[in-house]
Amino acid sequence: MNQNNLSLSHSNVAPQSFKLPLPSLVLYIVFFLFLFGVAVSLFILVVVHNPLFFLCLLFLFGVIAALILWNSFSLRNNRTILHYLHSLPDSDLTVAHHGQLVKIIGHVSCGNVSLESSYEKVGRCVYTSTLLFECGKLGLKPVDVKESCFGWRLAYAERLSTDFYITDKNSGIRALVKAGPDSRVIPLITESRLVTTTKNCKVLASHLRKWLRDRNLSSEARLLRLEEGYIKEGSSLSVFGILQRNSDVMVVTPPQELISTGCLWKKLLLPVDVDGLILAIP
Repeated sequence: MNQNNLSLSHSNVAPQSFKLPLPSLVLYIVFFLFLFGVAVSLFILVVVHNPLFFLCLLFLFGVIAALILWNSFSLRNNRTILHYLHSLPDSDLTVAHHGQLVKIIGHVSCGNVSLESSYEKVGRCVYTSTLLFECGKLGLKPVDVKESCFGWRLAYAERLSTDFYITDKNSGIRALVKAGPDSRVIPLITESRLVTTTKNCKVLASHLRKWLRDRNLSSEARLLRLEEGYIKEGSSLSVFGILQRNSDVMVVTPPQELISTGCLWKKLLLPVDVDGLILAIP
């Protein structure tokens, strides 16, 4: 079938095709400088009885720590990529040349193959994502229904994409988007929560039990959360990739090289390397 499986089924790690280009050596150097600075500032505090240097050091490294935490949070929640995508102007396909990075916003339509969402069975989709979260420790060991949940982990994921068409809202030009097999795709699509079981749940719903059994997952009652997202035909979508021109046919493909977002100073975001075709809701 002409579809692209983006899943890491039965995995605790969601697939990511972007990362902070920050070597581990930099973090070690910063940590060493912090320890050295603390030692020097404590020496000055004891000998000279002047806490100013020590307080300035704590303030400086507090700012650095906050910056690193903010960037880590933004990366995990796709905020960095979304801010970068929204900062780019829409491309003019009438003058865009072969090999140019383009951002296209328009309505999507299915190609030769369409998808159906796994749980809700929504048809005529170009991308589907179904995520199952479990409450508990690592592994697929069921959690006692009497327990309360303090943390969710990804236990199972289904992510599929296929080739589709997008019609540019500005020029009306139709382009083929290569999101099918062997294409690196970064879907920035937020899933909706469909099912959440509680500690008082003794038996799972029949539809949920069937869905779990079809995927060889335990159908025992436990704390679960199921989320699903999809891009349906007719939806408005933002696509970012490389434009390929072949006569009058336009094709958008994943970039062959890493794309850096650069520093987004207004958002206090460091550069991020992106590897793949970006799909996002505008």
